Amino acid sequence: MLLAAGPQEPSSEPAPPSTQQPPAHRRHGGARLANYLNLTDAQREQAKATMQAMRQSAQPIRQQLKQVRQQMFQAIQANDTAAIQQLSAQEGSLKGQVLALRNQAFAKLYASLTPEQRAKADQLPALFRQMRQRHMENRQSRGNG
Repeated sequence: MLLAAGPQEPSSEPAPPSTQQPPAHRRHGGARLANYLNLTDAQREQAKATMQAMRQSAQPIRQQLKQVRQQMFQAIQANDTAAIQQLSAQEGSLKGQVLALRNQAFAKLYASLTPEQRAKADQLPALFRQMRQRHMENRQSRGNG
């Protein structure tokens, strides 16, 4: 939410160069937010290090998620409802662990903000809701026209 895009799903094989980076809107989102919040160079470096540490901590969990998704695909193909139930619960737990790591990182970043920066950061959820609403309205008007 604050400074970095969500964690990227690791792949078991290297992706082609054109797909190795996240989409542009995610790649530059952290810089735009850092500019919006007027972060100092030291805060930017701290944010970068915090988010990198979070991604490293989450990597084994994301690998487990990948395995669970593969097992889920097999369970779906076999119509194994018991396995689907068990794997769904496992996937939810793993996603919760990743979310907890992200939120802990965001809390650490938020704690490093000045009062002025916190006031701006506090306005971000409403700003994001407005942007999402405009996006949905634009999609609906294109679909109806």
